[in-house]
Amino acid sequence: MNNREVMLKALTGIKLVEPGDDLGAITVEAFATNGVQPRTGDVLVVAQKVVSKAEGRYVEVAWVEPSERAITLAAKLGKDPRFVEIVLGESKRVVRHRPGLLIVEHRLGFVMANAGIDHSNVSTADGAERVLLLPCDPDASARALRDHIARNCGVLIGVIISDSFGRPWRKGTVGIALGAAGLPAVIDMRGRPDLFGRELRVTETGFADEIAAAAGLLMGQAAEALPMVLVRGLVWSAPEAPAAALVRPAEHDLFR
Repeated sequence: MNNREVMLKALTGIKLVEPGDDLGAITVEAFATNGVQPRTGDVLVVAQKVVSKAEGRYVEVAWVEPSERAITLAAKLGKDPRFVEIVLGESKRVVRHRPGLLIVEHRLGFVMANAGIDHSNVSTADGAERVLLLPCDPDASARALRDHIARNCGVLIGVIISDSFGRPWRKGTVGIALGAAGLPAVIDMRGRPDLFGRELRVTETGFADEIAAAAGLLMGQAAEALPMVLVRGLVWSAPEAPAAALVRPAEHDLFR
């Protein structure tokens, strides 16, 4: 029998990340604090918020001047026009909207609510409202963190930058991979035989998304303060692919 086991460990004692913090140094310190020595084949899942915070991806809402388009759309949504302007600035286009809900295509291709811009777990600055954007390039953020770990720990591991997404046709948010390095974000299984020898024709596995969703069970989405989860025991043979490979091209999407 092929016995397999995957272990997930949330790293505790991680400081509240602020703009300009060295996320790589924070990660290496978290390994030491938790008595973890990373190994080849490990995957570190890091919450998007701490990456965005370290990269200073804040916007002060009071400083935003809304456009006429944002003002008109905000009236339909029942949202602050300044917030809508920030969303539009991070978006390629508006996909759907109704009162209280704005679905857009993010500039990186993700179709998501409010371009992933969030107020939750974001501290105010001198009492002023501010929001947090996604990282400029989540795949590059994952590569940079992976390289830092390699230099300081002497081992190459996989890194995933995760976020929580809602899903069409299903309630509830789940963790997905915004960025990935050192592992195949997508595994193309087309051409492989199934259990009965039939050739798989359409199966592609969202490997990085599956890992991010599993890590989300420990990270939580409220006040858990557990933004890093180490995953050990995964096995793969597919070539490395970034999280950008998970975005379905518009011409292949029947619902856009």
